[in-house]
Amino acid sequence: MTSKEIRQAFLDFFTSKQHEIVRSAPVIPADDPTLLFTNAGMNQFKDVFLGIGSRPYTRAADTQKCIRASGKHNDLEDVGRDTYHHTFFEMLGNWSFGDYYKKEAITWAWELLTDVWKLPKDRLYATVYKDDDEAFELWKSETDIAASHIQRHGEKDNFWEMGETGPCGPCSEIHIDLTPDKSGAALVNAGRPEVIEIWNLVFIQYNRDAAGKLHPLPAKHVDTGMGFERIAAVLQGKTSNYDSDVFTPILKKIGDITGKTYGGSMESDTDMAMRVLADHIRTLAFAIADGGTPSNEGRGYVLRRILRRGVRYARQLGQNEPTLYKLTEVLCETMGDVFPELVERRQVIEQVIKAEEESFLQTLDRGIEIFNGVTEKLKKSGGKVIDGADAFKLYDTYGFPLDLTRLMAEEIGLSVDEDGFLANMKEQKDRARKDRKEKSAVAEESGEWTIFAETLKTEFSGYETLEQKSRIARAKKAGEKLLLVLEKTPFYAESGGQQGDSGEIETDAFSFHISDTQKEGDLVLHIVDKITDKESGDAVAIENFDLEKLSSLEADAKVNAETRGATARNHTATHLLHEALREVLGEHVQQKGSLVGPERLRFDFSHFERVSEEAMAQIEQIVNAQIRMAKAVKKHADVPFEDAKKMGALAFFGDKYGDFVRVVEVPGYSVEFCGGTHLDNIGEIGLLKIVSESSIASGIRRVEAVTGKVAEDLFRSDRRKLQALRDTLSAQSEDAVLERVQKILEEKKELEKEVEKLRLELAASALDGLVKNAETLNGVKILAAEVKVSGADELKQLGEMARSKLGSGVLLLGAALGEKASLVAAVSDDVIKSHKLQAGKLVGEVAKVVKGGGGGRPNLATAGGKDPQKLSEAIEKFKEIVTAALA
Repeated sequence: MTSKEIRQAFLDFFTSKQHEIVRSAPVIPADDPTLLFTNAGMNQFKDVFLGIGSRPYTRAADTQKCIRASGKHNDLEDVGRDTYHHTFFEMLGNWSFGDYYKKEAITWAWELLTDVWKLPKDRLYATVYKDDDEAFELWKSETDIAASHIQRHGEKDNFWEMGETGPCGPCSEIHIDLTPDKSGAALVNAGRPEVIEIWNLVFIQYNRDAAGKLHPLPAKHVDTGMGFERIAAVLQGKTSNYDSDVFTPILKKIGDITGKTYGGSMESDTDMAMRVLADHIRTLAFAIADGGTPSNEGRGYVLRRILRRGVRYARQLGQNEPTLYKLTEVLCETMGDVFPELVERRQVIEQVIKAEEESFLQTLDRGIEIFNGVTEKLKKSGGKVIDGADAFKLYDTYGFPLDLTRLMAEEIGLSVDEDGFLANMKEQKDRARKDRKEKSAVAEESGEWTIFAETLKTEFSGYETLEQKSRIARAKKAGEKLLLVLEKTPFYAESGGQQGDSGEIETDAFSFHISDTQKEGDLVLHIVDKITDKESGDAVAIENFDLEKLSSLEADAKVNAETRGATARNHTATHLLHEALREVLGEHVQQKGSLVGPERLRFDFSHFERVSEEAMAQIEQIVNAQIRMAKAVKKHADVPFEDAKKMGALAFFGDKYGDFVRVVEVPGYSVEFCGGTHLDNIGEIGLLKIVSESSIASGIRRVEAVTGKVAEDLFRSDRRKLQALRDTLSAQSEDAVLERVQKILEEKKELEKEVEKLRLELAASALDGLVKNAETLNGVKILAAEVKVSGADELKQLGEMARSKLGSGVLLLGAALGEKASLVAAVSDDVIKSHKLQAGKLVGEVAKVVKGGGGGRPNLATAGGKDPQKLSEAIEKFKEIVTAALA
C-alpha cells in the first residue's frame, strides 16, 4: 500500500463506523495560549473535552498535522539520530465525545490493524495503565490478542496529558515487535526501534488544573492517535520511517541537490544529515503555511532554531548556499493533494525559508570559526565543557541557538555549560529591563504616595467623553514631575502602542498641565510637568508644591481634544494598514509592535523580505480607498472572548486576552481586539501617506505613515520642493525634472571619471621621479614614500603602477585620507623568491605604527590605520625591516 492509500483506508474505516471526517486544524493554534504548536489530534477538540464547547457530531476522525519541537512534547533532539522521531508528523485519530468509550475503541483498533491491514497478531502488544483493570479485561474479552501480550505500565508511559494542564487520562498503547525472532516482549516501552508504539488509545476522563490536581470531566471521551509515518513504514515492510514513500521522494531530492546518496545508516553522518533535512523541511513548510514566521521569540524562535539546525546539516552535506527552500517543491508534489495549503502558499514558504537561510549563512562561517577557536583552546587545556559565556556569544552575536552549539559540541566529545549560558541570557534580559526602566521616569520612582482617597483602581471614562469631573485620589513627586491619580479619568494611559493623552486637570486653585498619561497596575498616572496658580497666574515650582493642598479636592479633567483626535486618526488607520498588509503580502503578516501618536503611526510586522515600492503603493491605495468609503467604526465593548473570535477578530499567540474583550470593527474589512481610542468614521482619517519601510530585525519590518493634516502638509511641502526644483532646472514638467536630473548625474559621473584619470596621470608622472630616486641595496630597489591621492583605490592603483615601473624591488606608498592612513606595499616576484619578503606581512607589520592592520598577497597588499600623523614613522619602519632583510 502507498502512504496515500494507507491514509485513506484509515479514514474510510472510521467513516464506516459513523465518524465525521474533519479537516486538520492548523499547526499554529490561534486561540490556545497554552500551546506553541498543535501537538496532538485532540487539540482542536479541547473545548469539548473541558465541557465548554460542542460539535454537531459525537464521533470524528481525521489526519492531524502536528509539531513536537518544544515544551513537554519535544522530539527535536532525537530527529536524525533514530528512524522514528519527527518534529512534524501526521496523527491519524478517531474521537468519541461522550459517545463510545474503551470497549469500542479497543475493538475497532484491533479490527483495523489485524482484519483490514492484516498485521500479524503475534507481533502486536497492548499496554494499559497500571491500575486500569477495565482496559486490561477488555483486551482479553473483546480481542484475540494473546494474554501474555497485554502489559501494565506506569504513568510515564500510559497516562496521557496534552500539557502541564488540561484534559488527560489513562491510555492503552499498541506496539509492534519488529525483531526477527519475535523476541521483543521486554522491549515494549523501552525506546528501542525494534519494538515501537504505533497507536495510542487515550481515555480522557480528567482535567488537570494548574496545581496539578485531577478533576473528573463531565463526560468521558476517547482520543486516539496513530503516527502516520510509523504505520506507513510498518505496512510497507520497512524498519525505518525514512524508507517509506512518505520520505523517499524528499531524500531523493536532497540527493539530487547535494550529490549524496542516502544509505539509511545510523552511523553515517551524511545519512543523519539527510534525515534531518527531510524532517525539518516538513515542519517549516507546514508551520509557515499556517501563518508561522521564524523570529526571536515564542514559536517563531522554535522555527528559527529548527531552520538554523537544518542549515548547519546542509553545510555538512557540502551546501554553502540556501538549500532547504528547494525541498518545498517535492513536498507540495507528495502532500499537496491532502494539504492544499502547501500548494496555495508555496511561494511564501519558499521566500521565508530562503530569506532565513541567507541571513544565517552570512554569520555561520564566522560562528563556526569562533566555535572552533573556543574548542581548540579548550582541548589544549584539557577541558571538556564549553563556557556558558562563549555559548551565549555564539547565540547573541552569530545566531547559534543553544541546541546547535550543544550538538556541535557533542560531535567532538564536549558539552556546554548550559547553566552559565542561561545566566548570561538572564543578565542580558536584566540589563534590557533596567534600560527600559530607566527610560521611564514613572517606573523608576519609588517614593511614597500621598493618599487622599481609597481608590485602588482608576475608572476610565475616555471612550465616552473627553471631560470628567472627579476627585484626586493620590499624588507623588517624581523628580521634576508630579504624578496625579484620579478616581475617574477621561485620559487614556499609554497602552498597546498608543501614546498617553495630554491635557489639563484643574481644581479651584490650581491648573495642572498633563504632558503624558501612564499606567501603574490598575492606576492611571497623570504626569504633570507644569503647575499654575489660578489666582495669581504664576507658575508654581513642582519641587516646592505642597501636596497637602490637594487633599480631597474636586478636579475637572480635560483631555486635549486636538491631540486625542489626531491620535485616534492614526490608530484607526493602523487597523486599516494592518489588513492591507495582510491582503497584499499574505496572512503570515502579524503585528509585532506599534506606536500611535498624534503626529505619526509606526507599525511593525512579520515579513521575510523588503516590501517593494510597487507593493507599498498598492497597500497605500487600498487603505485610502477604504478611507474614501467613509464607513462607521463599530466599537464592541465587553464581548466574550469566544464570541469575538467568531466575529473574526484577529488573535495572535503571545497577546493576552481576558474573558471579555473590546473589539474594533470596520465593517466588511477589519476586525481586531483593541483597547485603544478610535474614530467614529474612517472617513475622518482623510488621507494616509506611507513615508518609510525598513527592517528592524530579522523577519521584522517597519512601516511609518502619517494621516490627516500631517499628510496634507507633507504633500504640500513635497510639492513646494518639486516646484522649486523645476524653477531651478527650468523644467516645464515633473518628467522634465527627472530627465534633467538624470542628465546632470550622468555628466557628473563622466566628469568624475575624467578628473580621476587626470589625477592618476599626474600621480604617475610624479611616480617616475620617486622610482628614479629609489635607493638600491644589494641589487634590490627600495621605494618608500608618502603620496597624495583621493582614495584607497587610487593608492592601490598607484602601488600597482609603481611595482611595474620599479622592476626588481620592494615598495611602500602611504597616504593620509582625512583622519585615516592608507598603505600599499608591493614586492617583485624575484625578491619574494630570493629574500622571502612578502607584501602582506610587510604592510601588516608597518600598519601597527599607524594603529591599524591589513594584509594581502605576497606581491601586493594594503592596510589602513587610525593615525595618519605617524605615516612618516611607518615609512621609516618599513625601510628598517627591508634593510635588515636584504643585508
